[in-house]
Amino acid sequence: MNALARLLLASVMLLLAGCVSWGGEAWREPQVHLVKVETVKARLHQQEFVLHLRVDNPNDSRLFIRNLAYAVRLNDLLLVDDQASLWRSVGGHQQRTFKITARTNLWAHLKPLAKLLKSKQPLQYRLDAELNTGLVIFQSLHLSRSGEIMPGDFIPE
Repeated sequence: MNALARLLLASVMLLLAGCVSWGGEAWREPQVHLVKVETVKARLHQQEFVLHLRVDNPNDSRLFIRNLAYAVRLNDLLLVDDQASLWRSVGGHQQRTFKITARTNLWAHLKPLAKLLKSKQPLQYRLDAELNTGLVIFQSLHLSRSGEIMPGDFIPE
């Protein structure tokens, strides 16, 4: 076997060994939390909010986020259904908060929304999202987060 063939064989073996080491730790799904909602503009036919989303990466490797498609509901009322191109990353075992601008038109839902906000019952909110990750190997993560808010917390007395 000549020197060139040995060098080529050694290079292939090193590359294969590197590929095997990639799968050492089981990949865990990142956690996404809706941390805060800020009102930017509240006009008659368009409302603009800033959604603060925190992404927790439990893995050793950096998480690259390309796109986020999301929907926010209050009880059964769809408030926002949109997508955002992020192109951000979260380091291994780190968390990062992203701000996403959400625009909606709540005019058609004004009466049901006002009725919900005047009630004394807790309101259920839900964030459904699809997070597209990766630079070379693409993966879509489907997530749903829900919780409860008290409507009196948002209406001044």
